[in-house]
Amino acid sequence: MAAGPGSKRGAAAAPRADGLAPGLYVVATPIGNAGDITRRAVDVLARADAIAAEDTRRARRLLDTCGVAVAGRPMIPYHDHNGAAQRPALLARLAAGESVALVSDAGTPLLADPGWKLVRAAIDAGAPVHPLPGPSALLAALTAAGLPTDRFLFAGFPPPREAERARWLAELAPLRATLVFYEAPHRLADTLAALATALGPREAAVCRELTKTHEEIRRGPLSDLAAAYAAGAERRGEIVVVVGPPNEDAHDPGATRAAVDAALRTALETLSVRDAAREVAAALDAPRKAVYQRAVELRGRRE
Repeated sequence: MAAGPGSKRGAAAAPRADGLAPGLYVVATPIGNAGDITRRAVDVLARADAIAAEDTRRARRLLDTCGVAVAGRPMIPYHDHNGAAQRPALLARLAAGESVALVSDAGTPLLADPGWKLVRAAIDAGAPVHPLPGPSALLAALTAAGLPTDRFLFAGFPPPREAERARWLAELAPLRATLVFYEAPHRLADTLAALATALGPREAAVCRELTKTHEEIRRGPLSDLAAAYAAGAERRGEIVVVVGPPNEDAHDPGATRAAVDAALRTALETLSVRDAAREVAAALDAPRKAVYQRAVELRGRRE
């Protein structure tokens, strides 16, 4: 397909003697089960001039598992804390015609990691970018959750602070799409409780340790899942939370009132009546005066 007006493409580069064309290779790696790595990923990791990794120790273990020798090639750490400093050197390698493989700790790079900035910089510099699809915790969770997949939003990690998380959830509440989150084990119970309050009675799934020995998927209403993890259900490991879209009756007045009440209860935990009403009205596209009156009523009941 021809590039559209104003688009930029990396210049086409002929393969070298070893058959690997120069450029940045975005390589998906296993999220738990080493058998999920693709043959193409192993081939690129074996032949790339350099490997940029979120954690070089994990990358070396992966290479060992796949029977790939480092053979003196540079293993370059590239993560949130050093990305700005490392990008110029990686771009210089690409400009010199080298092949650089980018890998994250697990799964597909760029999802909840800093890889997108390197990809953007490579594109701006005219370097080819080669995607190598493969394992992804996001897609694995979607396929196993049993919830609609025709429209979904990957929302990353929820904000850890309660007030910020409440505002964030109020923005997501009206979206008619399945929502996908990553979460840390020690915050899972609190996050599920916040989801149940802000989003109401939706079906959800907590997917833990996907593809690993202790893989577990718990499904049910958000309120039930919140209660289970508050009571001590196992939460160790890597976690993906999938939440179904609002019920079909979400446009009914009763459902709208329930959504406003849920969002207000969360917002009133940390905000004044006026601020809570303003943020919830904006997030849910509801009449501000009516939301303010409801916020006054809810605050009065609590007090």
